[in-house]
Amino acid sequence: MVVPELRPWRAARPHVVRIAHAVRPSLARVGTTVRRSTGTGSPQVRRVSRPKTWQFTATAATAGLALAAGVVTAAGPWDSSGQRTAERDRAVTLEAARGTDHGSTRGNAGTPPREPRTPPSAPSVLTGLGGTATTVKSAPGGKALAAVLDPLLKDPALGRRSAAVVDVATGRRLYGTGSGDALTPASTTKIATAVAALSAMGADHRLTTRATFEPDTREVVLVGGGDPTLTAREKTAPGWASLRDLADRTAAALGKRGVRQVTLSYDTTLYAGDKRHPIGVNPNIAEISPLMADEARTDDSSSGPAARVPDPAADAARTFGDLLKKHGIKASPPGPSKSSTRASTLATVSSPPLATLVERMLTNSDNDLAEALARHTAIATGKRADFEGAGAAVRAQLQRLKVPLKGAAFRDGSGLDRRDRLTADLLTALLVKAADPAHPDLRPALTGLPVAGFTGTLSGRYADGAAGVVRAKTGTLTGVNTLAGTVVDKDGRLLAFAFLATGTSSAGAAQTALDKATTALSACGCR
Repeated sequence: MVVPELRPWRAARPHVVRIAHAVRPSLARVGTTVRRSTGTGSPQVRRVSRPKTWQFTATAATAGLALAAGVVTAAGPWDSSGQRTAERDRAVTLEAARGTDHGSTRGNAGTPPREPRTPPSAPSVLTGLGGTATTVKSAPGGKALAAVLDPLLKDPALGRRSAAVVDVATGRRLYGTGSGDALTPASTTKIATAVAALSAMGADHRLTTRATFEPDTREVVLVGGGDPTLTAREKTAPGWASLRDLADRTAAALGKRGVRQVTLSYDTTLYAGDKRHPIGVNPNIAEISPLMADEARTDDSSSGPAARVPDPAADAARTFGDLLKKHGIKASPPGPSKSSTRASTLATVSSPPLATLVERMLTNSDNDLAEALARHTAIATGKRADFEGAGAAVRAQLQRLKVPLKGAAFRDGSGLDRRDRLTADLLTALLVKAADPAHPDLRPALTGLPVAGFTGTLSGRYADGAAGVVRAKTGTLTGVNTLAGTVVDKDGRLLAFAFLATGTSSAGAAQTALDKATTALSACGCR
């Protein structure tokens, strides 16, 4: 059986070239279930035929902008949140800004919004874009790939390196050099965190913040649910949990009880262990708490480094108390407590689905969200919600997925800990697993990856190279530069890759070397 060929168009419309990978499929190999958004958040499900191969290559020459606009209608289970539309709009209008891993982009085209914004994402399912039917070409050859990649990856700027390239259709490794060597992965660790969290909780799971009422003491307890995206800002995108909404609903519930004065407390017992990340006080991450508003940022940013309040839970509770007072509810200065079994729930607010949280985490390299999702993985699997328990939970979930874990070490969920260790073989295996139709809940681990030249930490890279056909998670620590994701080669075949470098002397030179290797991969038929 042949399938529609969707070949990346490199003709007269460069904006379409740039989104070629953004609209490429991660379609199931056999017997896939296609989920189409109904606009209500509930996907309609239908079965499709069993193609022998699920690769699609691009023929957009006759589609023009319709390729970008029309694809939204076949986008997959999470399009109702607007992720597909957001990427389409950015692909057409964005002037690429300089993107940095964990870096601020304020003052650039990628200026962070004043409220959390759903990260753009690519569709996981594409069908019927009007391309001609053809048989997809065979995968690149190992020797030909080595001839292209070896000289680029031997760049001295990369120091010690580990690399792997895998055919997503078959899971077969096409290229490897030190691919089983466990190196410091930096923020590519977030791929492992994403897959583990989705595997443990499912793509529809939400994080809920509650306000409870203790009838005996007339105490209102703000119970942290581990949602670092909870916002106290006046304006926020639809679907994100708002502390203001929670205060409105809590005040209304208290009013029905005739209560106008309360003792205010806050409950952070969902998490255990150290609150501070091993790197210490750092603008890249707040104190780790199940209760915080706007990731404890002291400015109006929603991504990148920023000064943080020293006690996120107390700060969120004080803000909550101030909001209650606006409704005529007098609240005492808040202090730590624990909601008892006698307490009744006054009101709740919930985060967007885990699929959206994972995509935001990957697109923005969100460290606070990564640590939260690692702890929720621990909670979901019965482990202690601290660094050790989260690392054990992530490993256990990945072990269930039967990916290669030899040498892997999970010290945190974000990759900020230099003691983390991953291999290129593991990272590519996780990407292939996320594309597997047997694991549809893992798809956000692919769709959340930044798009080269357009989104997140890749928004300012690949301006003259493989913009739009590379989706990858970046990783940057002092002396460490990594990149892992997917790329469409010149024949339209989807490849997973992971490049890890440690002992780098110049972050800029190492980043350039990795980008050159990925660009070469995208231009390679390599047979």
